[in-house]
Amino acid sequence: MKRIELKGGLLAAALALAAAPALAKKPVPPPATWQVVTPESTVTGVDGKDYHPSCSGFPGTDAEYRFFVRKGKSDKTVVFFEGGGACWDSLTCSFPIGTNLPQQFFVPTIPPSTNPASYDGIFRSDRADNPVRDWNFVYIPYCTGDIHTGSATKGYTSIGGPLPAGTPFTLQHRGFDNFMAVLGWIKGNLGTPKQILVTGSSAGGYGATVNFAWIEDSFKTSRVSLIADASQGVTTAAFDEGNPGRNSWNPQLAPGVFGTDPSLVPGPEFMRRTALAYPRSKVAQFTTKEDDVQVQFYGVMKQLYGPGGSCSNLAVDWNQQMLGALQSDAAEVPNYRHYLAAGKYHTIMRSPLFYTEATDGVPFSGWVANMLKNQGGTGGSGGGWPNVACPDCLTALTCP
Repeated sequence: MKRIELKGGLLAAALALAAAPALAKKPVPPPATWQVVTPESTVTGVDGKDYHPSCSGFPGTDAEYRFFVRKGKSDKTVVFFEGGGACWDSLTCSFPIGTNLPQQFFVPTIPPSTNPASYDGIFRSDRADNPVRDWNFVYIPYCTGDIHTGSATKGYTSIGGPLPAGTPFTLQHRGFDNFMAVLGWIKGNLGTPKQILVTGSSAGGYGATVNFAWIEDSFKTSRVSLIADASQGVTTAAFDEGNPGRNSWNPQLAPGVFGTDPSLVPGPEFMRRTALAYPRSKVAQFTTKEDDVQVQFYGVMKQLYGPGGSCSNLAVDWNQQMLGALQSDAAEVPNYRHYLAAGKYHTIMRSPLFYTEATDGVPFSGWVANMLKNQGGTGGSGGGWPNVACPDCLTALTCP
């Protein structure tokens, strides 16, 4: 079978940096403060349906699913969705991250080295300026290539890579099944938290956004907030509507928020529809002005599934579409806020940048703290919670 090459080096190793855990040969056990939970092979979700937790099962990888929990000192809980790329066709699913190939798209298994205790950002329990340092934590690993939304068994044909070209293989896109297992555990073991922060980075930011409804509806008396990190939803219509495309995963989107046909929901509307469905909940997005990983994934969609925007410069095209949705949401959705930083870096919630980023003089960690302290509007015990943007960053880039 002919090998497919994408323009401009889009299949670059940088895609492997999509907020994924590092892959290592030897396991590093988590400390005693973190508990590893392995769900049953079949679980009943909060919707009454049966689900089958699993990683992708890419040939030669471990398909067992597990997640991580840390009990805190407070009655509040963080639910964090891990990132790590995505795959949806025989091209993207042929190149898993961790294969030492120059082109890598998705994490196929939970690396033995996964250890939330070693992460920075909101995972630092030793920092006084971490607004969630004493909270319970639930860490949801990502190993299914479906932005935590899938519930499908899907067949593909390798175009070359770890498997010889022409080799058929099957993946389990079970991100939603895994989430249902985690949500059931939370309900059975953490009681009713006073407050819940739902967040995630990159692919995990999408998982946090589209699965927010299930968490909100499961804890109606809790104060639930959302921060989507580096996941602005800039896609193409053909990807959103197609199979192959997003519908390769049989995405399970909450029907009360997104309707009964996921293919009719454009990527940029994930956040808007979630915010409008829960007007008393605070929702937010973080991104940089030219996030290189988001730009590259958009480039793959645009080249293979077009048409995308009119500008041929991918970074400019992505920036224009990102700002269009961001500014529209800021103007029309009262409970939505954004934090738009300069540069091209990807993700902040698990990064030391959580404590050093201070766009327009507003420290990101303090901005998150104010979000969590407020109970409505932009006032409250935490002070103001404004939209934040770097100078001139709300002006779209000009197509060269």
